[in-house]
Amino acid sequence: MTGSLVFDPLLPWLVIAALAGVAAAGVGLALWRGLQGWALRALAALVVLAALAQPSYQIEDRAPLSNIVLIFEDKSASQSLGDRLNETANASDALATELGARPNTEIRRIDVGDGEGDTGTLLMSAVSDALAEEPRGRIAGIFLLSDGRLHDLERTPDLPAPLHLLLTGKETDWDRRLIVKNAPAFAILGEPVTLTLRVEDDGAAPNDASTVIDISVDGEEPQRFDMPIGQDIELPITLPHGGLNVIQFTVPEAEGELTDRNNTALVQINGVRDRLRVLLVSGEPHAGGRTWRNLLKSDSSVDLVHFTILRPPEKQDGVPVTELSLIAFPTRELFLEKIEDFDLIIFDRYKRRGILPAIYLDNVRNYVEEGGAVLVAAGPDFASADSIYRSPLAEILPAEPTARVIERGFQPTITDLGQRHPVTSGLAGAESWGRWMRQIEVEPSGGDVVLSGIDDKPLLILDRIGEGRVALIASDHAWLWSRGFEGGGPQLDMLRRLAHWMMKEPELEEEALWAEPTGQTMRIIRRTLDETVGTVTITRPDGTEDSVTLEEVTPGRFEALYTGPDIGLYRLAEGDASAVVGLGPAAPREFEQTIASGEVLSPTVEGTRGGVRRLEDGVPTIRAVGEGRPAAGRGWLGITPREAFETLDVTQTPMLPGWLVLLLASGLILGAWLREGRRS
Repeated sequence: MTGSLVFDPLLPWLVIAALAGVAAAGVGLALWRGLQGWALRALAALVVLAALAQPSYQIEDRAPLSNIVLIFEDKSASQSLGDRLNETANASDALATELGARPNTEIRRIDVGDGEGDTGTLLMSAVSDALAEEPRGRIAGIFLLSDGRLHDLERTPDLPAPLHLLLTGKETDWDRRLIVKNAPAFAILGEPVTLTLRVEDDGAAPNDASTVIDISVDGEEPQRFDMPIGQDIELPITLPHGGLNVIQFTVPEAEGELTDRNNTALVQINGVRDRLRVLLVSGEPHAGGRTWRNLLKSDSSVDLVHFTILRPPEKQDGVPVTELSLIAFPTRELFLEKIEDFDLIIFDRYKRRGILPAIYLDNVRNYVEEGGAVLVAAGPDFASADSIYRSPLAEILPAEPTARVIERGFQPTITDLGQRHPVTSGLAGAESWGRWMRQIEVEPSGGDVVLSGIDDKPLLILDRIGEGRVALIASDHAWLWSRGFEGGGPQLDMLRRLAHWMMKEPELEEEALWAEPTGQTMRIIRRTLDETVGTVTITRPDGTEDSVTLEEVTPGRFEALYTGPDIGLYRLAEGDASAVVGLGPAAPREFEQTIASGEVLSPTVEGTRGGVRRLEDGVPTIRAVGEGRPAAGRGWLGITPREAFETLDVTQTPMLPGWLVLLLASGLILGAWLREGRRS
């Protein structure tokens, strides 16, 4: 039990002070006038003022509360290096034993793992959360058992007790790590992108001047180069293909280094084309020609070269062939010298009229076989005797005209194969498309029919020839959709997809396997023209294999989710399709700095008068120190007992009960009056 004097004033203290001033002035006046009762008057005033303050003697029945010591055990990924986890567990047990033997002390042991994603070690967030759950007035000490590599120092709370850091690891630890700087998410095909590489040695490292580095693209056989240590090296890389390019850099593990987890870096760069060059040759002016031009000009990534033969073919007035163009048609330059510069050539209602000799069209055939693309938008010209089919291009065109032109309305229909082909799959509103009014009858000789027209006759045929691609639209009325005839249709969307498929954009490949990574989870996507697919074999970074079954989400598109257990390069295979993908960050944050150090936490620890000690020197002893005193010394660390308590009962006894105040005050006033009366 403890006793103390407490006050419960009837009036505010300011009012009581004012009354005390008035009483003092009255007593002073009595003294100045020589009144003999001034002392009794002063005592009477004191009694009244004391009564206004209402003094009481308070007795509290208190129960002492225990001191709380927090022990945080860092179990993040970087703590798995070497023997750090065992060091942490043993030190935590020793601390808990010593602290638990102290009277009136409770221990809270808290594990701290990695943050979500790649946020690293959130040690101070864990301290904040723990302090929010405990009475701050009972916290006597905070111990962090860690390598000191935390990533949320800015979240350090106001600490009510000494903070101590017990460092894991060894003074002799060293590590070699690979750093890849300024890696872009996108790069232009054909243009080098410069990456900055650096190899750093941290800790008690040997004095090696150089090492080697292996560079692999898309999981292919790596190339090895010499690499200086401690210097930035600029490496120009030209992406080999469009879409996702996975580049892996690896520095071999050196003898004695702490870990090889930061010796490998994955960089994933999407290859995009800078400009797509398209040559559009219109055989005559017609409504569909503007449609093609508007489509290609609306795409900012397309450079369009467009020639239209303005002279009507039926006009026979003896004008020389070389004058049938508004300007000189540079046929030799375009079709012999610079044909390889184009990604796509479109023949729009073009027929043979002597402008392009057979040798030029034969060069177009070679251009396709070597990787180029040709699109034929056929009109009545394709069914005529002067058809472009009656040329060397017949060897690469996927259908032969029957010479029949059907002039009646029909609604284009996506074929069963077209439902799975990326050019036509998912085109909106197929049941309500407007009609086209003309179709050229053709007999397919190969390729994939993805649109049909009158009596299910082929309307859009796609084919691969050698390394290149060819497409044939057996109608010149696609422009009716762009005019909104009978509701129109997805003309721009379809023709844009068609053009980009022909230019080999990866997202429009009909047979493809790829993965979209998010952290350590990937969405595996398989696109195929077949109705079923097999299981995908996944090869992990350590060489073990998993099998994943895909489910069809839309016609021709199969997907599955897979979470990789490790960070690194994964290989996917299904049938003849294969892909590689990297999971996890290019450089995991937990392994950016692996050498145990108290440098980051030292200012915070010193601010609480705590200490930083290495566990390899042994677990320090624990002492009790006064609040505000140094809490660290040679071989020891301190806690501050808080002497917190819980009040069980309170008893108050008034020092001046009312009857006593009345008796004393009236007696003193009466005594002063009597003494002053006798003298007079």
